[in-house]
Parts: sequence; C-alpha cells; structure tokens
Amino acid sequence: MHDERRRIEERVQRVHDQRIKTAIYAASVPFEVEAWQAPGEPVPFEEAAASSYEPFAMDTPWGPPWGTTWFRMRGQVPAEWAGKRVEAVIDLGFIGDWPGNQAEALVHLTDGTPLKAVNPLNQYVAIANPAVGGERIDYLVEAASNPDILADNFSKITPMGDKLTAGDKPIYTFQRADIAVLDEEVWHLDLDVQVLRELMLELGEHDPRRHEIMHTLDRALDLLDLDDVSGTAADVRAALKPALSKPANASAHIVSGVGHAHIDSAWLWPIRETKRKTSRTFSNVTSLADEYDDFIFACSQAQQYEWVRDNYPKVWARIQESVKKGQWAPVGGMWVEADGNLPGGEAVARQLIHGKRFFIEHFGVETKGVWLPDSFGYTAAYPQLAKLAGNEWFLTQKISWNQTNKFPHHTFWWEGIDGTRIFTHFPPVDTYNARFSGEEMARATRNYQEKGAATRSLAPFGWGDGGGGPTREIMERARRLADLEGSPKVVVEHPDDFFAKAREEYPDAPVWVGELYLELHRATYTSQARTKQGNRRSEHKLREAELWATTAALHAPGYAYPHEKLDRLWKTVLLHQFHDILPGSSIAWVHREAEAEYARVAVEVEELTAEAVTALGTGGTRVFNTSPVERREVVRTADGTLAHTVVPANGSAPLGTGDAPEPVTVAGRVLDNGLVRVEVAEDGTLASVRDLRAGGREVLADTGNLLRLHTDLPNYWDAWDVDKHYKNRYTDLLDAESLTVVEEDPLLGAIRVERSFGKGSRITQTISLRAGSPRIDFETDIDWHEAEKFLKAGFPVDVRAAHSSAEIAFGHIQRPTHTNTSWESARFEVSGHRWVHIGEPGYGVAVINDSTYGHDVTRTVREDGGTTTTVHLSLVRAPRIPDPEADQGKHRFTYALLPGATIEDAVAEGYSLNLPLRVADSAGTPEPVVSVDGGGVTIESVKLADDASGDVVVRVYESLGGRAQGTLRTSFPLAGAQLTDLLERPLTSADTDGDSVSVTLRPFEIQTLRLAVENK
Repeated sequence: MHDERRRIEERVQRVHDQRIKTAIYAASVPFEVEAWQAPGEPVPFEEAAASSYEPFAMDTPWGPPWGTTWFRMRGQVPAEWAGKRVEAVIDLGFIGDWPGNQAEALVHLTDGTPLKAVNPLNQYVAIANPAVGGERIDYLVEAASNPDILADNFSKITPMGDKLTAGDKPIYTFQRADIAVLDEEVWHLDLDVQVLRELMLELGEHDPRRHEIMHTLDRALDLLDLDDVSGTAADVRAALKPALSKPANASAHIVSGVGHAHIDSAWLWPIRETKRKTSRTFSNVTSLADEYDDFIFACSQAQQYEWVRDNYPKVWARIQESVKKGQWAPVGGMWVEADGNLPGGEAVARQLIHGKRFFIEHFGVETKGVWLPDSFGYTAAYPQLAKLAGNEWFLTQKISWNQTNKFPHHTFWWEGIDGTRIFTHFPPVDTYNARFSGEEMARATRNYQEKGAATRSLAPFGWGDGGGGPTREIMERARRLADLEGSPKVVVEHPDDFFAKAREEYPDAPVWVGELYLELHRATYTSQARTKQGNRRSEHKLREAELWATTAALHAPGYAYPHEKLDRLWKTVLLHQFHDILPGSSIAWVHREAEAEYARVAVEVEELTAEAVTALGTGGTRVFNTSPVERREVVRTADGTLAHTVVPANGSAPLGTGDAPEPVTVAGRVLDNGLVRVEVAEDGTLASVRDLRAGGREVLADTGNLLRLHTDLPNYWDAWDVDKHYKNRYTDLLDAESLTVVEEDPLLGAIRVERSFGKGSRITQTISLRAGSPRIDFETDIDWHEAEKFLKAGFPVDVRAAHSSAEIAFGHIQRPTHTNTSWESARFEVSGHRWVHIGEPGYGVAVINDSTYGHDVTRTVREDGGTTTTVHLSLVRAPRIPDPEADQGKHRFTYALLPGATIEDAVAEGYSLNLPLRVADSAGTPEPVVSVDGGGVTIESVKLADDASGDVVVRVYESLGGRAQGTLRTSFPLAGAQLTDLLERPLTSADTDGDSVSVTLRPFEIQTLRLAVENK
C-alpha cells in the first residue's frame, strides 16, 4: 500500500509539473524587443520614451546592479487567435524563489499609462479576452536590475548593497518576451490539481479523505492525453469536480483572507526603489481588482501612498477608485510600519496621527486598527496609543519567529502599561505572504491556540517586497478552498470585518499584559549606531523647535508658526523609523542616505529653532530649557565660559542665575563635587564611586565603566541577531594609553582616557563631573574598525535589584533580573530609551544615554554574600550582512551613571542629557508658555494645533507609574480647554480656572490638551 501511495503521489507531481503547467500557454509569438540603458538613477517615462533604442535578443545579459533598462516591445496578435484569451508573458531572467528581492518591471503603454508589473511569480500582462485578432501591442517596460543581496541564505558578504560598490557587470539574462494564448481550461486544471494534491499531502495517513483524493487524482490523470493536454483538460477537470465539491465540516476552522503586499519601505533596496516597487505592486492590485469582484486588498503605510500620489498619478487614481468600490482597504493608520520598540513616545503618536489623517483626508476612511505584522517586538505603550488614535484592533505576525517560547495566544486582549486593552490577533498561518497552500492551511488550523473557544483567524495573502502582491492564482485557490472537505473554510474579507466577527465570538479572550517581546533579532537595538543616533537626536530637536516656535507664535508679534516645514521634517523622521531602517537591518545604501537625511534634518530644525528664539527679541544672553523639568546645571557658552544656571521647565532664564553650588575638586584621578566622589583607576575604568549624600556609600561592586569587546557571530541574520553565546568570549579593554586631566574648574572636572585596540580602533572617553550634580558623564568618541564584534560598557552596582526598569514610550517597563523561567532567560538583550534604573528599597542607580537602545541586566551573588546587579549598555556592533561596512568609522555619544537615583531622577536626567540647554542671544519670555506642577505629570510636547487654528496642543503623561494630579498653567490668556484624541479631535471639556487647567492622570496615562487662546 505504501508503494502504491508513493507511485500515485509521484505520478501526480510529475504530470502536473512537466505536462499540465507547461501547457498553460498554448501558443506564442515573440515580441520585437529593443533596449535602452538609463544612465545612473531612474528617469521619468517621458525621457525614456524619447531615447534611442537598440535591437535586443533573448538570452542576452542585461542589467547592471541597481540599473534601469527600458525595453520597447512591439508585436501583433495573430489573426487566427480571434476569440482566445491573449496575454504578454515576460521573463526578465528571474532567479530563485524569493519574488521580491530581484529583477522586476513596470509595463507602460506608449502614452505613459502604467498597465501592470511583471514579477517572478506574476509574469503576464493582459492583452485581450477575447481577442479579435490583429491587435497591435506597443509597450515600454521599465526594468529594474536589483541584485539579490541575501543570496546563499544570508551567508554571503557582498558589496552589492550600495551602487557605489556594486560594479556594473550585468546580473540577469533575459529569457522570454512573448505574446501568448492562455489556455484557460488547462490553467484551471493546474489549480485544481495543485489544491487537491496539497490538501492530500497534509491530511493524516489514516484519513479516508486523503485516500479518496489520491485515487481521484490517479483516475483523473488516466483521462489526460499527454500529447493533447489542452484537448483532454476538461475531461480531467470533470473527474476532479466531485472531490472539489465536497463541503467542509461544519466545525472547520475559518480563515479570513485579505490581499496584502508587505513592502518594506527600505531594506535590501534603497528608498528610491521602494517608490517604484509600490507603483508596480499597486498597478497589479488594481488590475486584479478589475478581474475579481470578490477581491479585497489591505494596504498600510501612508508614506507609500504619498509616493504613488506624487510620482504615479494614474496609479493613484486607480487606487482611489478601488477604495470607493470597497476593494481596497487602507489599514494600519501609521505613516510607515515603524519599528515597534525604538521610536520615542511622541514619534509613535505622530506615526498614528500622520497616517490616520492621510487616509481620512484622501479617502474619507478612518482606519480602525494598527497593522504592524513585521516588527521586532512591540512596546507596551501601543495599546493606549492605538486607542487614543481611535483604533479598535491590533495585528502582528512576527512573534511567531520566537526562538525559545511559543506565544500562548492567537486572539487576545493586549494590556499596556497604563491598563488600556486592545483586541489583538496574531495569525496562526505564521506568514503575511500567504498563498493558500495546503501546508499553510493545515498550519493555520494546527497552530490555532484558541480551539474550542473561537473558530476564525486571519491570513494576509500575496507576494511582498516587490513580488507583485496577490495574484489571480491565489484568488483561485481561495475560491476552491471556500468550502472544501478536509480544509479550513476560506473567505476573502476586509480585516475590519474579521476583527468584528472575532471579537463577537470571543469577547472574553485571554489577556496578555506588557510588551510583546520578540525572542529574536535582539541586535536591532544596536546595529547601525549612527542611524539610531540620528533618530534620537531628531526626535529631541523637533521637540525643541516646536516648543520655541509655539512660544514665539504666542509672544512675538509677526512670527508665523512653521506648520509646513515641521510637518515635512517630522515625516522624514517618521519614514526613517521604518522597521528595517531604524533597526539597522538594511543595506549600506539605505544607511548612508539615512545619515545624510538626519544631518539635513538637524540643519533645518536648528534654523527653525534659532528663528523662533531670535523672534523673542535680542539683547541678552539667556539659557533655554526644552525639558519638562527645572534644570540647575552648568552650561558652556560659545566662548567656552562655564556658568551655573537655574532654568524653569519649558522656559528660559538669564545666564548665571541661581546660587553657586559646592565646587568640583580634581585631585589626581579623583573627582569630587560634595555629592559624589569618583576615583578613576590607572587603567581608565572606575575604581570607586561614593555617594556622599548617602554617607559615602560605595556604589560599585566591581570595576565600573568596563568596556568589553565580545566576539559576535550569530547563527543567522547578522545585522538582526545577537545569540546568547556572544557572552562566552570577550576581551576587557584595560590598556589605557593615557589619562589626562582636561578640565579643572570649580564648575567642571574632567579626565580624558584614550585607548587603542583590535584592528586599529580607538576610544577616547572624557569622564566628567559638574558642580551641583551627582551625574557622571562619559563623553565617548570611537573610531571603530572591528568586524563581527560587540562593544558593551558595564556598571556592576552594589544593589540587590529584583527587577530593572527601562524607559519606553510614555513610561517605563519592569523586567526581572533573574532567569527563573525560559521567558525570562530569553530576554538576555532588551531595549530601552533614555535610561535604565536598578534599585533596592531605599537606594537606586540609573544609567542614562543619549543615543543607545540595547542593554542587558544581570544579577550575581558575591562571595561576601552581597548581590551585584550589572547594567551593560550596548554601544556598537560590527555585523557584515547585509552591510559589510556596518558601523565602521566615527561615533560620538554620551552615557552617564547617576548614583542615588529614584525613577523620578532617571526621568529628569534622561530628558536633560538628551535636551542640552541652549545658550542664545535672546530676550526670551518671563514665563514658560506652559508649566505644570504635580509629581509625575510630565509635559511631552508643546505645539500649535495642526489645523492652523492657533490653539495650543500640549501632550502630558504620568511618568512615574503612579496616580498624579497637577495644574497646568499658561503664560497666555486661556479661553478654554479640551481633552482630545491624538488627532486633536475633542473628547471632553477640561476643567479650567483662569489660565490654568486641572490634570488628573492614571499610572502612565497620556492626555492631549487643546488650549484655546483668548483673542488669538
């Protein structure tokens, strides 16, 4: 019996692959092809159409890496094909089985109208159905010769990731450009056989349905004349029909399919190529919608829509029409599918604001859910932010990639740090590029964790990343699987409909509390450090520009708030938070351009801030404090003078105000300011840090600021992953070339440490202590030339901390320092924003940073019985795939140790380090534009309303994890106040008293206040 089964299975596969599939196109004639190689970057259609073309033959190499070749294809439908379905079939020389990471093309009519793309698994362009015969075809085909960056299964180091290093040798060989007849009966037979064969192979060995299908296929193929597949296809289909007509079990799992084409906004290609990928895929999708009335396509990322609107207006018009017909579903409500951990809180809010507003303005559609299938973990702030933007559901997929623990739910309520819950689904099909294969459908049913309590799951289907999106073959599979015995039922529907049904049948779904941590891709918290630094600094510079622009708009007559410029700059930053740019997992070209964009943003934002500060008047030297906490701090003026100044939160003060603090003393390698005493060892590490406010308590349990260089070769996914074995091999950098006292002033003491190591790398650190502050800064310059290494800075602290606290968007999260379970053990590298805090009752320490995100916290018991809790900041890596030169070169950043810190101290110093005081020639204003009292009530942003009404919008949150009450006061006459959603739409009125507003917050609650200005 086993031999008989194998015989049938092998027969079905061979006949299908070698006879049926090859007979789908019954006849063909070649196009006449000419080619023109565009010089350099892509050119507009009009330039390509006016260029001179040369004859081009099939089997000819074409396409230098990242090049664009335009092909002119001319032909005529033979008269004898009248009444048949005729298509163009184009094979650019597609390679491998990954449709999105190679050549692709967009076919245009000669008037510039985009028709459809050709992709590896979607090579046709419709010509006529039915043909009349004699039709003339004249196409211009824009073909992109994008290289396969991840050839050889992520193991090949390649220079192909940047046009500057990729060379110019052609990398593809053109295979086919034909006008062909599609034999629809054979095409349908191909799909019938595929669906039944795949279903058969997934059914159990003893399932009668498996044997029924097997013998049905065997008998049906007896009817196929191998020399006349076309003539006998109908007979075979008739024999298969009974097996395809048996209805599914009443209890069968229901798969809600929605068309999708996950397109990374940059990854193994630059942003400019994504702009073309979107036009190609969206052309395919709108064409498919014309062919299948039951087709629905879900598409996120407002940025990609904007690219199509600006660059491909005819495709844009087709999208608008598809939205009106209900076949195109804008989803996600974010500017891009951003990284789920690294963007700051206000940036996540702006992702939702700009994304949702775009869909409302251009389509009249308010998206209901966050569509974020492919990010490397998700912050516990998302449920609240999603709800505040008007969302009802959240979708992700990536958690299925967990290395260690299987996530226990597929449909659940996700509870964030503030207690907000959002209905969440995690498709058990374990892909966002489904094609309704038998294996996928079986996996969806087998995986589904909610069996017995719920019955349905979602399956996004279609080829992503420029693979062309959903295809007619996938739609045909869905139709065959709509009600088929042995398979889950498939229904194509809008994701909003799926979520409504899923919630209705399972309102008491289980609850998952806290972050959705991905047990993989942990190195994305560190890779491409300059990209991450550009993001962090851009977020803070934009905060600064908005605050002072708002202040100037209210207090400087004639000043105009720069709405358009700030909007454009924010969108640039939001784009680069995409989940393969900010995490550092893209090719060299992407990160080279990202660094340049961040530099441009920095210049423009600085100009806006300077204009606003100057508009407030000149004639005095003032210090501006953008942070939400009062600052008592040492600043350095442009001429190098040091001064101690007290500056109110969100306000300004004259230079040099406040009482002089106790001076700093420098004695050899010891810095002392009366608050802390820091001893630098001969090797440049910290030998001792004593907290003089705590009776001289020694903070360190061992060597502090220990720079440790680890060997770092993950098993896979170099830029993405750091595997646990990295900890086992390392070198401590203990050879200091020099220790030099570089500051010896009553307001500032500093010691510079210089080291060289490895393959010509150098680190210069300036360890500084300022008067009046217990914070110890490590200003760090690295010239990095290592490969496959991981640099960390360790601070072993003499505290017994049961958990660590790390800042995330609009709050912080606690993580255990022990590894009792596999879930805790898997969190050996975690992310945070500006600070990490560890503490025991009565005493804590914080580690602050201005641009790093990755860290780990470990706990050990010493021989003396004490406990050491060590924070290791992840500083820089050196992966070689996909960018062989990742992180090479210069880096400059600062991190700091804060002894005796509470969470409140960590919050304050996190803002302070990331928002340096600004010294400027300005008259300033006597009072901050807004101020707030009440512990824990923290102002995150101050801006004018997006509708240009002149209203002031203030976003506040509770930052300590407890309940908070406070009063927000304005320095402008207040005409009224409202609580709004993130899109600044009114929710309720706020309590006001004169020029003040009462604020009451739950732990980590976010509120947006819209303040009307009297007589504006």
